[in-house]
Amino acid sequence: MRRPRSLRPAAAPFLGFARLLRDHAFPIAPEQTISFMQAVTLLGPRSMDDIYEAALATLAPSLDRRDEFEAHFRSYFYGDAKPSIEGQEDDETRIKDDRGAREEEKQTIRQEKGGELSSALEQLSSRDFQRDTDGLGQFRRKLATAVPARRSFRTERTRSRGTLDLRRSLSEVVSADGDIPSPLLRRRQTISRKLLLLIDVSGSMKQHTADYLKLAHAAVQGAHRAEIFTFGTRLTRITSALRIRDREQALARAAALVDDWDGGTRMGPTLLAFLSVPRFSAFARGACVVVLSDALERGDHCDLETAMRRLSARAFRLSLASPLAGDPRFRPETAALRAILPVLDDLVDGSSVGSLTDFILSLASSAPAAETIWKRVS
Repeated sequence: MRRPRSLRPAAAPFLGFARLLRDHAFPIAPEQTISFMQAVTLLGPRSMDDIYEAALATLAPSLDRRDEFEAHFRSYFYGDAKPSIEGQEDDETRIKDDRGAREEEKQTIRQEKGGELSSALEQLSSRDFQRDTDGLGQFRRKLATAVPARRSFRTERTRSRGTLDLRRSLSEVVSADGDIPSPLLRRRQTISRKLLLLIDVSGSMKQHTADYLKLAHAAVQGAHRAEIFTFGTRLTRITSALRIRDREQALARAAALVDDWDGGTRMGPTLLAFLSVPRFSAFARGACVVVLSDALERGDHCDLETAMRRLSARAFRLSLASPLAGDPRFRPETAALRAILPVLDDLVDGSSVGSLTDFILSLASSAPAAETIWKRVS
């Protein structure tokens, strides 16, 4: 990244250290970076200890990541070997963004377990998609008007049903030499909400992944604002690839981006990794978030529950589309599903493209909460 012209060369290392921490999922705000450089200026500094104390006080790493913070500090300023945190190699979740050079960002997330058919072991493979006809064209054409809308803070001119645009009205009075013209009105714009699809590409979802990717391509082509991520043992943003109009080319590009097809699943850690990147987390704010997954986790489901609660707090509507829900005998009885059911707006059938398209096109319609519906079924 090019250094701003106003930045003095002596300040560049401190700005670079803050960027290094952000690259390793430390939540560093721009204000903290400025405070760090100001603290270094006030301290002199007389020694490296002063710089470390300034970094510790202003960048404020959490207690559980203090050792990792110190390791990065010594690596960056002292040239020590690249820090290796105990247990990181097996439990880290990699983030792959299709923007720019598509660099991978490593997020240190605890391993999540839960569910009989899923695995936490990483297995890398490729995937090939072929063209077929599936009726998604009609879904693509309807989607733009079907996604829920919200009132923007920006305004637009209108001839009726608006509020008085006082500034323009006074300007018209002056232009008309004091005559009273027709009042000029403005009203707040109505814009579509974002649509965010989080697609599980683990081995237990193998038979549904191809259909989900085709649906995602139609969503990106049809919605005004759509974002698509895949997750298994890694998190990958594939939105840019799916913006290619030709579906065969778009899915081939997406297949090349994703490395963890048909492998294990770390749903909780990968969703936490998604939320730990501010730019990604912003995609979920006020959006219709649809998680396409069977939600089968192995072991403790605390990470999954935490991630879903945070997603629910940010999203306009949070839905889980599970292929298991297509079975009439299905009940949300696993520990993970019982934990996240209270924060879900919808738990719906994700076993077919038809059921998914019908559900997404109905997102603007109100419905009882998922917990209410499934308590009636049980």
